[in-house]
Amino acid sequence: MHAPITPPPAEPTTADTSVPVPDGPRAEPEPHGAMTAAPERLSPAPERTPNDVAASGTTETRQDDAAPESTADETTRETIADGTGHSAPTSSTPDPVDTAADTDATVAAPAQQAQADDAEPTPTSTEHDADHAGGAEHTNSTEHADADDAQDRRTPEEAGTDDGAEPAADAEPPPPVDPEQALAAVGWELDPRTLREQAPDPAQLRVIRDGLTGKLDTTLDNRSRARLLSLRAVASRVLGDLDDALGDARLAVTYAEATGEFRRTALARARLAEALRWRGEHAEADRLFAEANSPELPDRLRALLHEHAGRCCYDQGRLTEACLHFERALDLRHGEDAQLNARVEVALDAVAERAAADGFGPAPRRPEEVLGTPRPPMPTFDEEQELWGYADADGEMVIAHRYAEAQPFHEGMAWVRRPEASRWALIDTSGAALIEANNGYRAVVPFSEGLSWVSMDGKGRWMAVDRMNIVKIPPGYEEARPFRNGLAAVRQNGGWGAVDLTGEVVVPTRYHRLGTPLADGREVDGFTADGLAVVELAGRRGVVDRTGRVVVPPAYPTVVVHPVAFLVATESGRWGALDRRGEPLIDPVHPGRAAVVAEIDRLLADASPVL
Repeated sequence: MHAPITPPPAEPTTADTSVPVPDGPRAEPEPHGAMTAAPERLSPAPERTPNDVAASGTTETRQDDAAPESTADETTRETIADGTGHSAPTSSTPDPVDTAADTDATVAAPAQQAQADDAEPTPTSTEHDADHAGGAEHTNSTEHADADDAQDRRTPEEAGTDDGAEPAADAEPPPPVDPEQALAAVGWELDPRTLREQAPDPAQLRVIRDGLTGKLDTTLDNRSRARLLSLRAVASRVLGDLDDALGDARLAVTYAEATGEFRRTALARARLAEALRWRGEHAEADRLFAEANSPELPDRLRALLHEHAGRCCYDQGRLTEACLHFERALDLRHGEDAQLNARVEVALDAVAERAAADGFGPAPRRPEEVLGTPRPPMPTFDEEQELWGYADADGEMVIAHRYAEAQPFHEGMAWVRRPEASRWALIDTSGAALIEANNGYRAVVPFSEGLSWVSMDGKGRWMAVDRMNIVKIPPGYEEARPFRNGLAAVRQNGGWGAVDLTGEVVVPTRYHRLGTPLADGREVDGFTADGLAVVELAGRRGVVDRTGRVVVPPAYPTVVVHPVAFLVATESGRWGALDRRGEPLIDPVHPGRAAVVAEIDRLLADASPVL
């Protein structure tokens, strides 16, 4: 692994130009700010002096300990509450807790709210929290009382020195405000006509941006650079410096992709999409919003992405499509997110006013149109001939009915078998043959990530070939699943494991099963976008990551992958949760997993990133 390349110091509004390199597994936090739906709902940000904000950007290195930006909707949070990097065991009804880094829970003061790329709930014992909170309250009350008594005991002469008095020589100045925390505390206003964020104090936002630049000057790792660049892009965008915002946002996506972290990349793409939206480059913005919004993300982040995609459609006059996005955002949060509800209310008012004047615009687009990928021909069956062919999106035949079997197109290719043949051939969307049937493949798997599993005897000895029929992974597997996120589940000698695109075995073939149930009820045939898979050994289930490391030992009857946790069940049928490191998160006392998901959502209240 090569060390990250350190770029030259960047100007406050100039895009960073250094090149990302692979990072280790540690995740970085990010800040967020509460955004009000309309000016009258604005909550003023805590007062900070520009010197305070700027000082934090130039004097603090804070790479791995950067000011946290917490959200469950961005990635897995690392717990440092006990100073060891492990979660503390919890009761079944823990309260939200803030930690020093990568936290997801809501904290009391806006300046302390943290928003992270890697967020996961970190509860601690309710009793402990209550005792701690009570002790803090008692201490604070005593201190205030002592301060009041001391003030009452001062002489008039002493009291008269308050106004204009110089501070004592040994008095310590207040700690500087970190620019990420300062950005989190900005009370964004949403313009009711343009549906764009506005800063109540542009001068303060410029100072915050300078502070982010100062932190970038001393930051080397890709995670932190992705976070800081994308945050600086947000500040530049709201200030109207759209060229600088676009440069920072594009480079942030490059850094985020270099980390290989799913939620971090989704967030960086969404911030790039917003920069493009403000520049009027709506086609690319729409595509990025669609790419970022994966079902494997937490509902909180998905709702936010739908909201911003709806605003982008509003800009284009696609008002029906905008309303569908706003409706989906509300559905994902079940109407329980007050801030989201308020912003969507403002957006719907804007839609109604515009629709009354200009109508609702064109019909909503299909996902293929938004993503810019043509819809492939679909298999159609002729009952009279009892043969398969392919029709386009309008129902017009593009490949005649001539196949006894026809698989759907994947990556522009489809496996087909003619009635007179027992072997499969590969065709493109025009019907031209890429791999002839005489190559002898009796069993085939659709292409995924450039490779297809094929078998000469139809029973085993699976191998992977590319579209040119070049063998990329030699035969030797009894079963093989399509590649997903760079990995494919394979069975060898009766045991399941996984290989990468080069054929290297990354998960030993020692498990009795490899398949991943998700919290939304789906099951993926292999690894999630975060590189996690549920494995089974002797009837017990656990979790491995893309390197083969055991994250959760096979010890549970059931394990379900949640976007920020693992849901686990005991023999008695009670459900609880582990965090993304496999440490206890919620005690297994709930009668069903829905109650555990609700408990996790409660722990992650008010986690909403700035886009």
